Amino acid sequence: MQKNRIYIFILLIAMGVSSCSEYQKVLNKGTVEKQYMMATQMYEAQKYNKAIQMFEKITPAYKGKPQMERIQYMVSQAHYNTKQYSLAAYYFDKFVKSYPKSSKVEEAAYLSAYSYYLASPIFSLDQKDTKEAITALQNFIYKYPDSDKVPEANKNIKELTYKLEKKSFEIAKQYYHTKDYIAAIVAFDNLLAEYLGTSFKEEAMYYKFKSAYDLGINSYFTKKEIRLNDAIKSHQRFKKSFPNSEYLKETQELEQNLTKELNSLTALKTQTNGS
Repeated sequence: MQKNRIYIFILLIAMGVSSCSEYQKVLNKGTVEKQYMMATQMYEAQKYNKAIQMFEKITPAYKGKPQMERIQYMVSQAHYNTKQYSLAAYYFDKFVKSYPKSSKVEEAAYLSAYSYYLASPIFSLDQKDTKEAITALQNFIYKYPDSDKVPEANKNIKELTYKLEKKSFEIAKQYYHTKDYIAAIVAFDNLLAEYLGTSFKEEAMYYKFKSAYDLGINSYFTKKEIRLNDAIKSHQRFKKSFPNSEYLKETQELEQNLTKELNSLTALKTQTNGS
């Protein structure tokens, strides 16, 4: 029994080596036709990296020929199956542009957009792929409004948009925590203007008010009155938008401080002007 297992193991190794040798032989010295057959064989056997390598070798020879449509689709799918999503997005998009009448064009268009979605990184990293994914998904919905993939595409767009909102919010909040209050106010305003329905609206308006408060309280005499009034207006907008906010007790006390500071400043100016 043990001898049989050893024999089978040796046989499998030998078959693997033989298969590898055959692949290299065809890759290096095979005809274009044999390379095409080998590439297809590797693809169907789910040996995608070997398939990609072989397809890259034969692509120039099949340019403009009927087989190229199938080759380009398999190359796209091979990159997708090996989780090389940025490359998959590129090749699926190329397929859509090259073969607009293909029976697989709708599927390729969605997989291109979905590959961008899968390539999107966590919110703290650069969001170039996230923005490209949103654009690609929106274009897919516009072009194929009746596709059964539209609900999933909308769900993906919502998730990606939230990621952009979170990044924008965290950047603005970082400005607040580093006491760069002017930059924080601008960043929170940009967030609220760009993402009108953002789920971060309450927190963004809260931190914007806190930024305006600290900026006003700590301002020089020449700018203090304007900034104190700006902070009070910021709080009034926050209170109007979120009358039941859990932050309201804290912010109302801060508004009272602003009013007292403003009254003291007014009295000081009156006294100075009177003398």
